[in-house]
Amino acid sequence: MPLKFFIVPIVDAAPAEAEINAFLARHRVVAIDRRWVDQGSSSLWAICVDYFAAGSGGDGRRGFSLGRNRIDYKQVLSPDEFLAFSRLRELRKEIAQAEAVPVYAVFTNDQLAQAVQHRCRSTGDLAKIDGFGEARIEKYGDKLVAILASLPEALDAAGGQPV
Repeated sequence: MPLKFFIVPIVDAAPAEAEINAFLARHRVVAIDRRWVDQGSSSLWAICVDYFAAGSGGDGRRGFSLGRNRIDYKQVLSPDEFLAFSRLRELRKEIAQAEAVPVYAVFTNDQLAQAVQHRCRSTGDLAKIDGFGEARIEKYGDKLVAILASLPEALDAAGGQPV
């Protein structure tokens, strides 16, 4: 995801505020990081905006319709997979509440669905999925694997029989 940086001085902030507001109105924002830089009368806000580029799951504008790009995991996953996916989402919600962060900051739906689809049985399997770094695996891996262990072995696509 691309980043956009802004500087908002304490003196004559209006032009910088207008620039940021216009940017935010046109883009789907993932996260904003603000830092106060204390330099006396030249103090400023340094702002970093992490956003989705146009064509990466939205049209790049705020207010876009998620309906067209949203995945219905109930249709994509088998009933067993969807049950495990739902349990992973419940775990993610508990973690997010305990850590006072948004659920997507813990794991995305896509990351959880990939863990289910790849039948991850170990933390090593989780490491193969984009976004499952060492810190996340160390922190949450055992809990995820415990839920994923409830999945039946991989099924062949033709007959639904265990492989």
